[in-house]
Amino acid sequence: MDIYRIKGGTKLQGEITVSGAKNAALPIIVASLLANGETVLKNIPALVDVTTMLRVIEYLGAETAFNQEKNELVIRVNALKNAEVPYELVKTMRASIYVMGPLLARIGEADVSLPGGCAIGERPVDIHLAGFESLGAVIDIEHGYIKAKAKKLRGAKFILKNISVGATANIMMAAVLAEGQTIIENCAMEPDIVDLGNFLIAMGARIEGLGTERITITGVRELKPVTYSIMSDRIEAGTFLIAGAITRGEITLNNLVPEHITAIVQTLAEMGFSIETGKNRATIKPTRKLKGTVIRTLPYPGFPTDLQAPLMALMCTIPGISVIIETIFENRFTHVGELRRMGADILVEGNVAVVRGGKKLSSATVMMSDLRAGASLILAALATRGTTEIRRIYHSDRGYENLSQKLSNIGADIIRVRGGKP
Repeated sequence: MDIYRIKGGTKLQGEITVSGAKNAALPIIVASLLANGETVLKNIPALVDVTTMLRVIEYLGAETAFNQEKNELVIRVNALKNAEVPYELVKTMRASIYVMGPLLARIGEADVSLPGGCAIGERPVDIHLAGFESLGAVIDIEHGYIKAKAKKLRGAKFILKNISVGATANIMMAAVLAEGQTIIENCAMEPDIVDLGNFLIAMGARIEGLGTERITITGVRELKPVTYSIMSDRIEAGTFLIAGAITRGEITLNNLVPEHITAIVQTLAEMGFSIETGKNRATIKPTRKLKGTVIRTLPYPGFPTDLQAPLMALMCTIPGISVIIETIFENRFTHVGELRRMGADILVEGNVAVVRGGKKLSSATVMMSDLRAGASLILAALATRGTTEIRRIYHSDRGYENLSQKLSNIGADIIRVRGGKP
């Protein structure tokens, strides 16, 4: 099992090119199943979750060729050969549930194991299933599998009981080939959903209202394969901005959409950091006066839950009191115990974490519990004098492309030890 060894205390300096967005790439890869022929996807990040998703669609009948050096993926679909996705393929990744929408739309059935993924809360799939039922599908859950069938999907009005990125994406993919008009209300407004919608529109789908709480889809008879470039990853961009902040360095990020990172930019500015944004780039610089802040995680355009853990690491280094209110997931403070091992002073009460910052962190051996919690430990290690050893780093491979190399390129002393201590 690989580990990271990080010798911290160095100000990071330089430029980083932000990779393609994982949370847009995964549903778009699955959406390629909606059309026969050859789809070409560009700016696809080389991540473990992408590899897992490719295995899933290959099992369903697609052929894939992924050039990781060019971040270009070719997907060929002639026909879907089955509707079942077994547990062994989906146990590590929540996004595997995305195949249900295209399968119902193309062949009228889906037999998918309940998915796995990061242990950050229950994240039930009931909203996905209710959306499919509104379109005419019949759903059963047997022996850990979701079994869905529909002779013909028909458009309907569906109101999500809670905002859900995954459910919005899945219902969109099912509805584009449904008969008639589908209206989705209280839907997610994340850029990842907009990117998926733009991909479907490029394929010939009729979709209105992307980026709003109400999406209207008029079903079409068929879609066609296209060439499409995935947007940049706003969570990766935010993580690297925090890396610059926590080391008090100066980092410039390229290949990003400034509008997508407004919440984190505003938060860092409130804490006292100087951030300049321009076309497709952003630069963070330290200032002398830094202070704590209060943030509440919210659906987009609010502060993203995926940056809550990385920001907490930064708060530990800022004098004064900071507060985080987590409203998205009920179990997303698993990194707190590990940060405490490094000397952090954090009090957790329910969904609220109070950080007493300004104390020097110390190096320690720590363990990742999930993808974003892992990012917080890496960031804390970068700000800590001494050598920190981080275990279970396979979590970070799921969402950060070439992370150690990118950090090394801007001055981090980080080594990935192959086959390190278990």
